[in-house]
Amino acid sequence: MNSVLIHPTYFPSISHFVAMVHADTITFEVEDNFQKQTNRNRMYIYGPNGIQLLNIPLKHNKEQSHQKFKDVKIETAFDWQKQHFKSLEAAYRTSPFFEYFEDDIRPVFEKQHTYMMDLNFQIMEIITECLGMDFSYDKTTEYFHEVDNVKDYRHLANGKKDTSSFEPYTQVFEEKHGYINNLSILDLLFNEGRYALDYLKRQEL
Repeated sequence: MNSVLIHPTYFPSISHFVAMVHADTITFEVEDNFQKQTNRNRMYIYGPNGIQLLNIPLKHNKEQSHQKFKDVKIETAFDWQKQHFKSLEAAYRTSPFFEYFEDDIRPVFEKQHTYMMDLNFQIMEIITECLGMDFSYDKTTEYFHEVDNVKDYRHLANGKKDTSSFEPYTQVFEEKHGYINNLSILDLLFNEGRYALDYLKRQEL
């Protein structure tokens, strides 16, 4: 039985989906404290100038030094949704499958979520449907620093700790900047479409 423990992140990296597609059971960590500089509220795409970070602004609770991620709210003062969608258009409008999936992902950039984690779960539902991937999962009920009988992939939420390397596929700006490894799942989806799931199944962590 291949059971994995993983974080729900913002349009997760390809490594997240490689871990999930090989799993018999998936458990999402929802009881951890929020950590800055992780992919919980950011993703990396392949823009016209190379790798590009898209970051969602969050409200920081100054009274609590340790705040659970599930309690972290999105800062709505900035129009991040419009900015992020424009960036995705600039990056992927000419990709083979952007128009095919555009209407599926658009709700992410239209609905106002209060909590970052709720947004991430909505994204997981949308992307797994786009991939044609079964998606049933559990959530943690308390936090454990170390876990038994489960593959702990929580470190994948921290891009600096994620050293996964995967086989190349064709990317929009590859001729300008070369192949960029392990970007957001959107990069794979827009470039490979329905073949993305087969690609994920062939990869190993």
